[in-house]
Amino acid sequence: MRNPTTTTLGYALFATRWLQAPLYFGLVAAQGVYVYKFFKELWTLILMCVSGHASETYVMLAVLKLVDVVMIANLLIMVIVGGYETFVSRIGLQGHRDQPEWLSHVNSNVLKVKLATAIVGISSVHLLQMFVDVHHTSRHALLWGTVIHMAFIFSAAILAYMSGPMAAHGDRAHAERPQAGPGRATPPQTEQDHADQRHGQPEQEGPAATPAVPRQPGPDADAETRIRAAGFPARKLLEDFDQQHPRGFDRETVARLGKAEFVAARRNAVLVGPPGTGKTHLAIGLGVRACQAGHRVLFATAAEWAARLCDARAAGRLDAELAALDEYPLLIVDEVGYTPFDAATAGLFFRLVAHRYERASLIVTSDRPLGRWDEVFGASAPAMVDRLAHHADVVRLDGDSYRTRRATSAWAD
Repeated sequence: MRNPTTTTLGYALFATRWLQAPLYFGLVAAQGVYVYKFFKELWTLILMCVSGHASETYVMLAVLKLVDVVMIANLLIMVIVGGYETFVSRIGLQGHRDQPEWLSHVNSNVLKVKLATAIVGISSVHLLQMFVDVHHTSRHALLWGTVIHMAFIFSAAILAYMSGPMAAHGDRAHAERPQAGPGRATPPQTEQDHADQRHGQPEQEGPAATPAVPRQPGPDADAETRIRAAGFPARKLLEDFDQQHPRGFDRETVARLGKAEFVAARRNAVLVGPPGTGKTHLAIGLGVRACQAGHRVLFATAAEWAARLCDARAAGRLDAELAALDEYPLLIVDEVGYTPFDAATAGLFFRLVAHRYERASLIVTSDRPLGRWDEVFGASAPAMVDRLAHHADVVRLDGDSYRTRRATSAWAD
């Protein structure tokens, strides 16, 4: 049990991060100063060109000065947006069409490397200005300008080299951290049997699969770490899903979900269909895609999630557990409907769905449509379904069980 005094002190210290907010507003004001400086320099350049007093060297130096101002402004916006997102509070840009690509995976290491790279670029412009105006620049200034520029390059290279091992070590530490319920990996000797029992999708001896979505590039080492930490019972890829087996399902929606953009947009996906139609295969495939897109994912069955939440409630740390799950942009809840829950456990599921509503994504697989979830969750079902389905893509899979078809075929042979 946590010490209440220690917990309160920790929350108080964490709240002091808001003291940094005025600093970022000050940088916004500095950004305005650079906008003014840019247009002042531009107006001076235009007047000199119109009056005919601008030499080629002057124009080149003036343009380099404008480039210098823009690059410093870029450095400022990177510090403002990236620093605020990393050290103060999240900025709700997920799903925005203009969201910078780097913001989705920014952290202190990435930010430092990008800042160092920007500083090297600014230093390059300054050094170029010196060489363009070499007749009015002393050899002493040229020497030290070059030395300082090389120092910037050397420090940026060291930061870039160190950031890779540091990030990999952080992901590896998380992957090795013991997890209850959803974090438990299936033992190697039972993984194949477990996969056959739960997913009903073709293995190597099955029919050739027709890709449901275009094949993605191979994942990097960090993506592999996220995939291993997600707790998938087996590796299932969207490319291996036999889309000819279900009699019907929305291929376009699955292809769109396969881009993993729904995770950044904090939307949900609900896969509904009879047992053995491939719901879990699709859920794992979408989870793998999310890992490859840079998101952390956690997979578990509904029964495992119930056990995890019940344990947290019994220990008096349910709120802390729900807050800790915010570190995962995507949670996968498999096999909803196979076992009905009592009112208390159904209430815990409602807390989970309500906590993540418009905050993070869920993928849920179920053997029954949302309108029949009262058979599983009782009185909590309407409010839960309302929040889950508000921002969700619902994919219905129709067909016979793949496992039954394989067993029948084997018996006939």
